[in-house]
Amino acid sequence: MGLLARLFGQKEDDHAAVRPLWAEAVRIARTPEWYARGGIADTVPGRFDALSMVMALILLRMEQSEALRAEPARLTELFVTEMDGTLREQGVGDLVVGKRVGKLMSALGGRIEAYREGLAAGDQAVLEGAVRRNVTLAEQGDASWIAAEIVRLAGALAATDDAALLAGRIAR
Repeated sequence: MGLLARLFGQKEDDHAAVRPLWAEAVRIARTPEWYARGGIADTVPGRFDALSMVMALILLRMEQSEALRAEPARLTELFVTEMDGTLREQGVGDLVVGKRVGKLMSALGGRIEAYREGLAAGDQAVLEGAVRRNVTLAEQGDASWIAAEIVRLAGALAATDDAALLAGRIAR
């Protein structure tokens, strides 16, 4: 960091390496098909569910790479930072933000385990159960379609090399 940057309070972005991947995770979670075809509720909880589902799949993929050992922590820190900012924008007060972020992190951890189990089982019914437990669905929600998309996205992530993954260029 240069002298001027230090003098004027600019600091390095600790999350720069994972920002493109974060942006891609958000883009994928906002894909209209999740909501229109899969029936994820287009509400704040539903959008969080979609984002945490995509994040869980990305973090599971990152676990498979020795070269990416430090990056899941950075990506998770960025997730926390973004959730903190979102809660504050929604008017959640300082005294409650930490508790709410803690619950969101717990939800993300639970989803990582649920989708890990569902994918490892190789059983559509197990994955559909994980979707039903972890995704806020509208009346026309289709856990089967979402489970199939989870398998497709997990396959795309597995086919993406480490450098492309960090750059947010996930194989299709």
